[in-house]
Amino acid sequence: MLSGFDGMPGRVTKPSIVKEFQAVGRDLMAMGLLTLHAGNLSVRRNGRVFITRTGSRLDRLTASDVVETPLDPRKPRHPRASMELPTHLAIYEATPAKAVVHAHPASAVALSFVEDRIVPMDSEGAIVLSVVPVIRAKRVVASREVARKASAALREHRIVVVAGHGSFAAGRSLEDALSVTTTLEMSAKIALMVAAVGGRSASARRGRSRRP
Repeated sequence: MLSGFDGMPGRVTKPSIVKEFQAVGRDLMAMGLLTLHAGNLSVRRNGRVFITRTGSRLDRLTASDVVETPLDPRKPRHPRASMELPTHLAIYEATPAKAVVHAHPASAVALSFVEDRIVPMDSEGAIVLSVVPVIRAKRVVASREVARKASAALREHRIVVVAGHGSFAAGRSLEDALSVTTTLEMSAKIALMVAAVGGRSASARRGRSRRP
């Protein structure tokens, strides 16, 4: 279960938020966790949400690429906010998270086609993640179904994978959510490598694989 989401100390300014977005956006792209115009980031501060604009490049973010919009989903959203805003808002409503990172980690997405959950085989993944739920939806982009299922899963887990699409990580900060995302992708790569040399994933050994 998520814990330790303390309130952010001190005064928050738009330039400091943009700087945080830029650092994490560059890292996501450099680590191969995104395609060119994919993925989105958000933080919540004082009843508002700062989120990347739709179609922005996360490795080249400017101040105009980070928009402010109400935390209350009943209020009008910023017209340029990411199309995944409803999922971010649902996660903030369901959890104490201060930040959300949506990425497209290729190895984790590959496993999502054959697993209902990702059970890390490596020690770091097992400690940090324990189990990563895989959720399925008829529509995976800008989907109310994904918003509902992802926010529910993140009450008890640090990251969730939307089958065939990508991950949503909740954290104390963007850096924290990025760290969880990289841990997931490393664990997924290790699982695929083990499978390639004839081993079985942890979920398969425990009888939880979707397919034989």
